[in-house]
Amino acid sequence: MDVLKRVPIAEQEPKVRAKNFDEVCLGYTEEEAIEEAKRCLNCKNPRCVAGCPVSINIPAFIHEVTEGNFEKAYEIISESSALPAVCGRVCPQETQCEGVCIRGIKGEPVAIGKLERFVADWARKNGIAPKKAETKNGHKVAIIGAGPSGLTCAGDLAKEGYDVTIFEALHEAGGVLVYGIPEFRLPKDEVVAHEVANVEALGVKIDTDVIIGKTLTIDQLLNEKGFEAVFIGSGAGLPRFMNIPGEQLNGVFSANEFLTRNNLMKAFKDQDTPIFRGKKVVVVGGGNVAMDAARTALRLGAEVHVVYRRSMEELPARREEVHHAEEEGIIFDLLQNPVEVLGDDDGWVRGVKLIKMELGEPDDSGRRRPVEIPGSEYEIDCDTVIMSLGTSPNPLISSTTKGLDVNKRGCIIAKEENGETSKTGVYAGGDAVTGAATVILAMGAGKAAAKGIMDYFAAK
Repeated sequence: MDVLKRVPIAEQEPKVRAKNFDEVCLGYTEEEAIEEAKRCLNCKNPRCVAGCPVSINIPAFIHEVTEGNFEKAYEIISESSALPAVCGRVCPQETQCEGVCIRGIKGEPVAIGKLERFVADWARKNGIAPKKAETKNGHKVAIIGAGPSGLTCAGDLAKEGYDVTIFEALHEAGGVLVYGIPEFRLPKDEVVAHEVANVEALGVKIDTDVIIGKTLTIDQLLNEKGFEAVFIGSGAGLPRFMNIPGEQLNGVFSANEFLTRNNLMKAFKDQDTPIFRGKKVVVVGGGNVAMDAARTALRLGAEVHVVYRRSMEELPARREEVHHAEEEGIIFDLLQNPVEVLGDDDGWVRGVKLIKMELGEPDDSGRRRPVEIPGSEYEIDCDTVIMSLGTSPNPLISSTTKGLDVNKRGCIIAKEENGETSKTGVYAGGDAVTGAATVILAMGAGKAAAKGIMDYFAAK
């Protein structure tokens, strides 16, 4: 065994997986997980724990894996994380726990994410569930949104005996886990539904098809429905566009709409909810959502181009996702930017006009600023354009809640350390506060807010 290299993990072959929606990564076997776990140095000062937004005791759970004590490993993870099978699949470990792993200084970091996934999958297959509170403490808390931050906040509160109800606008709980991340990265029925069921098993009630701001308001929850505190984890589901000519044409999607139709509405299975299946698709953007949209379109039979205005070095998507996309045949048109979506006489997309870019001085993000090259415009043919340019919070909740402050981007203003907002008894976290970010950062915000809510009741 070479301790400097991680144990390889099985994946579907690129040519095979590019034509199906089955999960790409197949996971570790018990033997492989134990072998990989033994690479952990069990550091006295584990930097990986500090690198984890939900502070999982990583060395402790990995040690249990080395001993074959998978149930104990799951108990340790569950003390900190409500969604381990999700995090093990979609967290950017390379910039968090694995990014600061001591083993990674002279070799490859321990595959912490893949080990977390293994433990969570083992627990699911063996019927192991997190432990619920023995008694209720009498306090009622409402959670807005059944996404990662809401589920995490609800789970942490339920473990401490709080009476928790989640209000979810859609017909299925999970938030971005069900409507955003594709099936081939995160199986819905097998993984997400099970994680949600585990939260419900803690005693959390989930009411779907309830739109806070329309069906009920936060003020009604506090003043009429008996809730003593509220956590807002409603996410950032309002898509952004470029505001260029032609974006109104048929065949132009936001990545949100495209992925929601495919994931939550099962359009990829030829269900009752249709989606236009383009033959040549242009995805504009370079983040993880852009990769998800591009790889989904590929599986629907399209030739797919990702258009990004910077170079591969600045591409913000996870390296693993970019690598998988390249393996599957996604074409990257870098240092290009759309200036117009071109239409035919019937109002459908027929192409995109692009302009070439070059990189100038770094901007506020630290990445080199893309600058247009005058006179370099050219056209490419396509029949579908998917805009993946980020999202903002829907203003519905903030506009219908008295005394709730937002910033100029429409994000709810909340304290990072405990989720406290300008309205007494109301807490917020995740994308509703930060704008679009990662699942694990939303979970971290949900944990912080749960602690803030507990402190709020303790001080009353």
